Amino acid sequence: MAGAEPAVAGTVRASWRRCERYGVSEQEVEPVFTGALDTGSLFYACGQQVLRSLQQTLSGEPVSLMITDSEGLVLLRLHPDDGMRRSLDAVHLAPGFSYAERHAGTNGLGLALADRRPALVRGQEHWCQALKQYTCAAAPVLDPVTGALAGSINLTTWSQASSGLLLALAQSSASTTSALMVARAGGRPVREAPRGHVFHVQVEHGDGREEVCSSPAWAAAVAAAGEEVARGRVLALVGEPGSGRATLAALAHRRGGRRHRVLRARVPGVEDVPAWVRMWTPHLGAQGTTVVVSGVGELPAWAVDELAAALAGARRGDGHPQPFALVARDLDRLPAALGALVDAVVEAPPLRARPEDVPALAAAFARRGGHRAVGFTPAAERALRAHAWPGNVRRLREVVEAAAARTDVVDVQHLPPEVFTRGTRVLGRLEALERDEIVRALTEPGTSVARAAELLGVSRATVYRKVAQYDIALPR
Repeated sequence: MAGAEPAVAGTVRASWRRCERYGVSEQEVEPVFTGALDTGSLFYACGQQVLRSLQQTLSGEPVSLMITDSEGLVLLRLHPDDGMRRSLDAVHLAPGFSYAERHAGTNGLGLALADRRPALVRGQEHWCQALKQYTCAAAPVLDPVTGALAGSINLTTWSQASSGLLLALAQSSASTTSALMVARAGGRPVREAPRGHVFHVQVEHGDGREEVCSSPAWAAAVAAAGEEVARGRVLALVGEPGSGRATLAALAHRRGGRRHRVLRARVPGVEDVPAWVRMWTPHLGAQGTTVVVSGVGELPAWAVDELAAALAGARRGDGHPQPFALVARDLDRLPAALGALVDAVVEAPPLRARPEDVPALAAAFARRGGHRAVGFTPAAERALRAHAWPGNVRRLREVVEAAAARTDVVDVQHLPPEVFTRGTRVLGRLEALERDEIVRALTEPGTSVARAAELLGVSRATVYRKVAQYDIALPR
């Protein structure tokens, strides 16, 4: 970009290169508008509360406060005076308009969402000339239940009034929003990206799921993926987190005739990405290695470009392309640079679509976790099969391993209350405690509704009412 200052951060320069590739105008922001705003989310409710409180603290300061969704769509804008409101309206930085990097060029909130880390973009660092009058600071916010990117908190002021505290305020507001979301979601902590587990090389024998899973849905997915691998095509494995997408990729490459090791590279926390990339990408040229990269939708934008170039250019010793597979929630979550490398897409079926796999998986996980044979009562097995498993195979493993650590025969009282809850509504902390106590009483050995009511100090009618309220499946 002409006239660039030498002190500009590397992340901003990388953003400029992406904007040039996207074809974003350098003169003005071309409006991308939608009238459909999601203001009913937990993120919006908490973010709005935090920003309205901050607005009172900053009364009289020329700072506009904003909330955007994960795609850069502005959901809320609070401003101190009409002058700033009119100025922001003129550049379409208003609710309903997109300020994603590919639409508005380099800007604070767009960069924070692209790189998934706090960002400060000062006046001349903006891509569009029309935005150089502002300084913008933004910080991303994660969903406390799924760990997915929920959106961003953005603070914008005049470039000449820029304060060194702007980024700190944005980060503090984002952290407070996350904490409030955790509290309202029942006190569950934010699920962080895995740390310290850069990659795992798995050789030939797999993790046992190939032998134990025999449902038609799983077998069909393995066969479809194996067929694509045998044809030499690059695979994208999509589906819900924990459904076995990376395992499906590994099985497909073995079924597809590639009898060698599988290197699984799983995206770490954003701050660990540079070391992660440097550590495992040299293995791309190794003979007899298939690479499975998980969580690519969570990569910062600069790492996507670097990874796409490395994967596209990797060659084995015999000159053939390096086989690899990408794992993501869905095809739309694949960054464009990586999505362009994909030849075929196969979906891993969620565990609720293959309940016949649950008993065999549970037995395998119990044996592996306890290093001994662990049995299940018929009632426990029925409860495990009936549960919808929103966390899929990953959550089943956690539940079974915890139960196997306590007993040699797993019964209903060894299973967590969530297994007996069919509802999907997120419970508050007090609701969850009440639900857990009811399930605990109902799963006592030899219990009855009358006995559970006595233990809880309530009437049988109250127990039945609470069972219906929390959609509890009574163990039998």
